[in-house]
Amino acid sequence: MSHKLDIIPAIDLIDGKLVRLSQGDYAQKTVYADDPLVIAKQFEDAGIKRLHLVDLDGAKVKHVVNYGVLDRIVSNTSLVVDFGGGIQSDEDLQKVFDHGAEMVTCGSIAVKEPEKFTSWIEKFGAERMILAADAKNKMIAVSGWQEDSKVPLFDYLQDYTTKGITKVLCTDISKDGMMQGPNTELYREIIAQFPNMELIASGGVSKYEDLVALEEAKIPSVVVGKAIYEGTISIEQIYAHNSK
Repeated sequence: MSHKLDIIPAIDLIDGKLVRLSQGDYAQKTVYADDPLVIAKQFEDAGIKRLHLVDLDGAKVKHVVNYGVLDRIVSNTSLVVDFGGGIQSDEDLQKVFDHGAEMVTCGSIAVKEPEKFTSWIEKFGAERMILAADAKNKMIAVSGWQEDSKVPLFDYLQDYTTKGITKVLCTDISKDGMMQGPNTELYREIIAQFPNMELIASGGVSKYEDLVALEEAKIPSVVVGKAIYEGTISIEQIYAHNSK
């Protein structure tokens, strides 16, 4: 059985619309679709099973805002949705699960309030928690990149792996939204050190060849956003990939 890369499209939400930011800057946003459900259905038709849904409004105000979109996508497609952005409280987390998310992606809370995040792992199960690791020069960056932490990436991953985490979404933020190709070397290094990790690569994927490179490096999954919406990776290419 040869390794096959799992492609997970990202839908980023502001005001219930599908948008993309450039380098995490809310002032530089492009609206790609007024109704994210239409796009989610296209993904489903292309044989995609997973969706990464990001509440950018929530990330900004530090509590979840776009429940409605989550609800509609889960109710009207068979996509397995992981939801992130603004989950800071037990109530928010419970609500996201109640609205149909299969998994949640948590980043800044895991850095800033490790006790709370660890309690969530224990309460809801590690398989439902995706640890977001936004990295720059192998250091963890937090809060939509406005702040750098003093935490080395590999120490952070080691710490949470011992607490049961297996799913990690690692974004090289110097690459994100820049369409210059992913940091495949970094992902190889992570997989070498954590062979059982369900690593999700993120940031920089700009063309189909990038997906091939990640697949050849045996990276399990990748999140793709801007490249799909800018048309540099087509839904047809993803369909062909998923059908092979």
